[in-house]
Amino acid sequence: MPSSLILKSAQVGPWPMNSYALICPETHQSVLIDPGADPAALTAMLLGSNPVAIVLTHTHPDHVGALAEMRRQLQVPIYLHPAEPHDDIAVDHWLADGDTFTLGHHALRIVHTPGHTPGMVSLMLPDPRAIVGDAIFQGGPGKTWSAQDFKTTLETMRKIVFTWPDETKCFPGHGPFFKIGDERPAFEAFMRRKHPDDLFGDVTWEM
Repeated sequence: MPSSLILKSAQVGPWPMNSYALICPETHQSVLIDPGADPAALTAMLLGSNPVAIVLTHTHPDHVGALAEMRRQLQVPIYLHPAEPHDDIAVDHWLADGDTFTLGHHALRIVHTPGHTPGMVSLMLPDPRAIVGDAIFQGGPGKTWSAQDFKTTLETMRKIVFTWPDETKCFPGHGPFFKIGDERPAFEAFMRRKHPDDLFGDVTWEM
C-alpha cells in the first residue's frame, strides 16, 4: 500500500499566501498548487521531485503571481476550472467537479467549490486532507463581492464542504490548517441565525 502523499507549503507574497506542493513518495512526481510569488521558495518546495503539473485553485493575483515564471522553469501543463477567469493564462487542461488527477501512485479528486470565485476548486487527497484555496478559512468562508456570491458560498459550505468527515484537515490559501469538525459547531450556529439578505464581504461564523 503506498505511503501518504507528501504535502509541503510555503508562505509567499505580501499577504502572505500559502502555496503547496504535493509529492508522491514512491515515484517522486509532484504538482505545484497556486504559485503566488517567490519562485525561489516554490522551487525549494519541489527540490528532489519531478514536477508534472501546476494546478490553480483560482486565479486571483495573489495566487498566480509567479505562474509565468514557474511555468517557464518547470515546462509543465496548467490545470484550471473553466468557470474561472483566465484571460491572461494559457490553460492546458480543464478541471471538472469529480475529476481524478493522478499523481504517481495516488489519485486526487477535484471538487468544485464556488463562491469566492466562480471556478474555485478544492483538491481532495486520498486521506482526509483537502487543499481548499480561498473557499474556507479557520473562522469563516472566503471573501465575497456580492450577495449572490455569498449565497453560492453558503450552498458550497452546506452541500459540499461540511459533508466532509470531521477529521478532514483543510489547507487554505491563507492562514493555518484546520479540521472541518472544529469549524462545524460555529458554522451550524451561523446557519441557525437570521442574517440580512444582502450579506457579503468578509463574513465570519461568529456574525
